[in-house]
Amino acid sequence: MSKDEAPPAQLSSSKSPPAPLPTKSSSTVLPYQTPWLRDHYSLGKKLGQGQFGTTYLCTHKKTSDLFACKTIPKRKLLCREDYEDVWREIQIMHHLSEHPNVVQIKGTHEDGMFVHIVMELCRGGELFDRIIQKGHFSEREAAKLIKTIVGVVEACHSLGVMHRDLKPENFLFDSPSNDAQLKATDFGLSVFYKPGETLSDVVGSPYYVAPEVLLKHYGPEVDVWSAGVILYILLSGVPPFWAETESGIFRQILGGKLDFVSDPWPSISDSAKDLIRKMLERDPRKRLSAHEVLCHPWIIDDRVAPDRPLDSAVLSRLKQFSAMNKLKKMALRVIAEKLSEEEIGGLKELFKMIDTDNSGSITFEELKEGLRRVGSNLMESEIKDLMDAADIDNNGSIDYGEFVAATLHLNKIEKEENLIAAFSFFDKDSSGYITIDELQHACKEFGLGECHLDEIIKEIDQDNDGRIDYGEFAAMMRKGDGGMGRNRTMRSNLNFNLADAFGVKDPSAES
Repeated sequence: MSKDEAPPAQLSSSKSPPAPLPTKSSSTVLPYQTPWLRDHYSLGKKLGQGQFGTTYLCTHKKTSDLFACKTIPKRKLLCREDYEDVWREIQIMHHLSEHPNVVQIKGTHEDGMFVHIVMELCRGGELFDRIIQKGHFSEREAAKLIKTIVGVVEACHSLGVMHRDLKPENFLFDSPSNDAQLKATDFGLSVFYKPGETLSDVVGSPYYVAPEVLLKHYGPEVDVWSAGVILYILLSGVPPFWAETESGIFRQILGGKLDFVSDPWPSISDSAKDLIRKMLERDPRKRLSAHEVLCHPWIIDDRVAPDRPLDSAVLSRLKQFSAMNKLKKMALRVIAEKLSEEEIGGLKELFKMIDTDNSGSITFEELKEGLRRVGSNLMESEIKDLMDAADIDNNGSIDYGEFVAATLHLNKIEKEENLIAAFSFFDKDSSGYITIDELQHACKEFGLGECHLDEIIKEIDQDNDGRIDYGEFAAMMRKGDGGMGRNRTMRSNLNFNLADAFGVKDPSAES
């Protein structure tokens, strides 16, 4: 299972490059103190057990709302790297929080003995358990489930996250009903990555791990392989590569043949088998991408396939930001600077990915190259428009604060405390209204030129009194928030010795 969760760490509001994490002691995961979990929640029955943590039913004392709480004993965190893994898991859960098929993180608490991650409660059990109950699924049911799973993968990849441990145990149904929604959980092995970067650490779960992970040279394509294994299991009830021992399983993954002869494969469509072959292609360069899986005829049925991948999350959010009025852009900048390190840590990773010279600001060329690497084919003039929109102070580049404001997912706006903080920033005299003079003052603070303030107030001022009250401000901030995005999944742990598994020398051991 995953690890645990914590309350917000404060982000500096300076415009300097992303700072290192606030100093943590060697025995803490979170860079700040948090309220005691038991002051706010009571823990109930055990829901599940993972390698690091135990998940309990958790009741909020004031509201009686039910959640799941993953509790990680610190005695199981044996080195600083283990503490950093838990911190990264928390950041990634926040980073993916917009996606309807990812379990939502609610908060994090830490004390001397434990780290606790409070999450949305899913009452329908694991996908793994439903596979055991049913034996295997119809093609229609399996297509629906794999579309959700690969949709999460596509969203993860567009946000610079590699899951690395997709398996049926890490997907939960939100209710016991047959039409329940499937949600990814447990991001303990997930990492941030840059396009073109290769990883070498061997992690995952034996049946689901991709061959290139065993060969210690891999990228995000491993998630599509794992999803292909899940699809094979959904349709047949058994894994495609099986043996009595772990090393036997790994030999099968590296060289075994797919069985499409045994029951029930003769009665399964050629289209389904074609998709599985292309997801379980051993050469990751030839394997389908997540988007190509979603466009496969077996998945889309009679509907028209999208003609190109979803915009990357960065591009989608920049487009949305560029359409906002100046007040909303400034307000987002205020909110971005008040968010905790755990909430925007994922955006910091995206910023570093695009800011290739580590200067602390993104130039036009860096933005163009960054968007190209995630599959965008925008014209230069379109990229220039997005650049101008995000460059709030018009200095010709996008600094860290501007980037976070422009790429912040709009679900952060829905939090009342964020809206109140932003309104108060503009309402300098605490009158309960934002006036044109206060807006002019804010424009100067942000280094903005001509703002057309009359037009902005006219657009927002519903009762035509020439000023903006909190209700009007909140309505403007929430307007047009359709939510865009998809995102991510889970966790497990795998350690093995290549030499033991394959009876050959481990090349890395010779150096």
